[in-house]
Amino acid sequence: MLWSAPPAVPPSASDPSPSAGTPVTLDEAARQAGEAAGWVEQNWATWVNTGLRIVLILAIAVTLRFLIRRALTKLIDRMNRSAQAVQGTALGGLLVNAERRRQRSEAIGSVLRSVASFLIMGTAALMVLGAFQINLAPLLASAGVAGVAIGFGARNLVTDFLSGVFMILEDQYGVGDSIDAGVASGEVIEVGLRVTKLRGADGEIWYVRNGEIKRIGNLSQGWATAGVDVTVRPTEDLDALKKLIEGVAEEMAAEEPWNERLWGPIEVLGLTEVMIDSMTLRVSAKTMPGKALGVEREIRWRIKRAFDAAGIRIVGGVPLATDDTPPADPTAAMAAPSAFASPTTPQSLATTPIPQPSTGPNLAKN
Repeated sequence: MLWSAPPAVPPSASDPSPSAGTPVTLDEAARQAGEAAGWVEQNWATWVNTGLRIVLILAIAVTLRFLIRRALTKLIDRMNRSAQAVQGTALGGLLVNAERRRQRSEAIGSVLRSVASFLIMGTAALMVLGAFQINLAPLLASAGVAGVAIGFGARNLVTDFLSGVFMILEDQYGVGDSIDAGVASGEVIEVGLRVTKLRGADGEIWYVRNGEIKRIGNLSQGWATAGVDVTVRPTEDLDALKKLIEGVAEEMAAEEPWNERLWGPIEVLGLTEVMIDSMTLRVSAKTMPGKALGVEREIRWRIKRAFDAAGIRIVGGVPLATDDTPPADPTAAMAAPSAFASPTTPQSLATTPIPQPSTGPNLAKN
């Protein structure tokens, strides 16, 4: 007996999933379109609301960032213009270093702009994630743990950065200053947020981490003091010495370029030390920052020339011939008398040989 296939049954109109290849009726297409339209109608308000929130957040963040960075740039430009306004004047030449002010203002502006951009854009990113209904608690917790780990691992870097920021904000030193940073000393040639670059006295370049600087001695701020000690014989006339040094000071203060480097008169402060064979006078002057060594060398040069012209001998120099030199002792080259010259002295008697006994009769036995 042959097996026959069952007759094909047409799909019912109520079947939601017709088989492949079966034509879709108009009623089925209308039903599916209606369901899609209803789903879109239910969710389009949420989509539009989320999109508008994201666009508004980004627009506000970008606008706020632009305004803050522009305000900071104008502030830095105003600081630079104020430095350039007095650059050509005498006050500007003495108190203002245009390059130093420019680098300091640029560094401060860069730090402030970076901090403002990070805060604004970071807050905007978190608000955008919140608009997508993303739970920010695990993200913030992970960021906190990562921040703690990075802080422990890079604490030296953070210390250097924060120290550099405060050094720049407080204007502790700048380009062109001569400083003593403890670990190194020299002229500042570059100031960074992490490293300060110094040029030493022998031309070497020191890279000093800002976090390693515990104390700073700035030799270029305000004014400097040039001090010179003059050591002479204690028999010199103090009034004559003072008058001679004051004449040298007046002559030096009237010449170029010392009239600009000297910010005060050269003064004889008095005696700093009185010894049996010498006495020391202290000469001091207030000078332009960083010019004290040159002023000291020039003062020594001029005082030495003036003393040589006046016949005043500085202790340690070549002794000068004087009229009150005592005559030479004629007996200085004679030797002291010897104790062995007289035969009656105990020393001569002690060295006299013992006399030998005389030979008597021959007592030898046969």
